[in-house]
Amino acid sequence: MSILERFSLKDKVVVLTGGGGLYGRSLTSALAEAGARVVIASRDVPKLHAIAAEENSKGYSVTCEPLDQGDEASVLGLLERVLKAHGRVDGLVNNSVLRPMKGMDAPVSAWNESMRVNATGLFLISRAFGQEMAKRKSGAIVNVGSIQGMVGPSLDLYIGTNMGVPPPDYWFHKGGMANLTRYFAAAFGSAGVRVNCVAPGGFFSNQPEPFLSNYSRRTMLGRMADNGDLGGVIVFLLSDAARYITGVNLPVDGGYTAK
Repeated sequence: MSILERFSLKDKVVVLTGGGGLYGRSLTSALAEAGARVVIASRDVPKLHAIAAEENSKGYSVTCEPLDQGDEASVLGLLERVLKAHGRVDGLVNNSVLRPMKGMDAPVSAWNESMRVNATGLFLISRAFGQEMAKRKSGAIVNVGSIQGMVGPSLDLYIGTNMGVPPPDYWFHKGGMANLTRYFAAAFGSAGVRVNCVAPGGFFSNQPEPFLSNYSRRTMLGRMADNGDLGGVIVFLLSDAARYITGVNLPVDGGYTAK
């Protein structure tokens, strides 16, 4: 196999959760372009159908499925349907995230709902899909984390904006995601299943000034991330080119955490 062929996802069955959100839409395109048979899954199925139709019109293979990540029956149902349709699963990208908390003073019910999906749900889907991959002695899981799972909040970035203080649940579950990645990398490694995490930095989504300028100055590349910055590293970690990489939490942050 040539080096370029090792980077290909041709005919690999890859499940991407949260395929229509901030990161998910561009990740769907990246995985499809890399040759994967992509299954996008979330609660917003009509939105996913539109995305799948757009990608399939380009000659790619994208299907969609319903998923409530915080519900074990929904997770197991997704796995069952993927296996029935494709016969196997080669990759899982845990990109889904729920953001019910709007600040530190949000009701505890919002914290509990965040943990149901972002902590318990992450465990449920990683365990179920990881165990299935382990049966076949092959597969890769990539968790979409955040640099906020590596560092504390830089509240000075928000000075002069109306963005408020960010809620604490995100820091909690993204930090936990990084270490759960290491746990499953150890648990499934002997079965040939690799588990890694990527930690994106700030993603441009029309944030106000002075946040944009403040944040950009904190990076080494002088800008926030855009739609072209995350797909490549996830395709790489799913591919055979990364076959000896597991247990890694890789910053994709323009040098933010290295300064």
